[in-house]
Amino acid sequence: MREVGENVSLRDAKKDLRKHANKKSAEIAQRFFKTGPGEYAEGDIFIGVRVPQVRLVARKYRDLKIPVLRKLLRSKYHEERLAALIMMVDRFAREEKEVRKEIYELYLADTRFINNWDLVDTSAPGIVGAWLYDRSRRPLRQLAKSRDLWERRIAILATFWFIRQDEFDDTLDIANMLLQDEHDLIHKAVGWMLRELGKRDQATEEAFLKKHYKTMPRTMLRYAIEKFPESKRQKYLKGSI
Repeated sequence: MREVGENVSLRDAKKDLRKHANKKSAEIAQRFFKTGPGEYAEGDIFIGVRVPQVRLVARKYRDLKIPVLRKLLRSKYHEERLAALIMMVDRFAREEKEVRKEIYELYLADTRFINNWDLVDTSAPGIVGAWLYDRSRRPLRQLAKSRDLWERRIAILATFWFIRQDEFDDTLDIANMLLQDEHDLIHKAVGWMLRELGKRDQATEEAFLKKHYKTMPRTMLRYAIEKFPESKRQKYLKGSI
């Protein structure tokens, strides 16, 4: 596979992203992604590039060398980190085992830079979930126990890959580990994965819900039952199942 030269390519990728930058969009994104003092993404910096444009640039530079991707992932700018992760997912899907392993290990070594929900959701299934699919899932339990919010979200989002293969045990196990998590973003993520599981096997989702719905966070429950018929949703919400 042809790889782009390091010195020019990194500079050019950043330059191309900035062609799409918009100050007003950056201001909106910094509010939307909660970058203020005490918020979950405190200090994150946006340049105001919309996701479709980030994906276009990522597509153009999809063959960047892994060390260059590492540099881009460690950027202080959100959109540059997003572009790096999109490229990493794309490379992972196209490469042989040795390179996939390198991408997976880079990902877990640099989780401190995968520090917002869109970054996690874009990348965790296609890298962490895909790598662990035919391997031990123990790393997911370690991530689920992490004090870091984003590592816990990686743990549950990685299981989206398994759900797509009609395997649900790990999703249910990690969901159980995170039932009493303190953060709303974990409540939403767990509820979302339960909902996705339920699209493929509602009986399995409901077996889990009937055991836990009275004690799980309300947001988690609402996300999990979002697609249920209204009459059944109300029964869950009223505790009358």
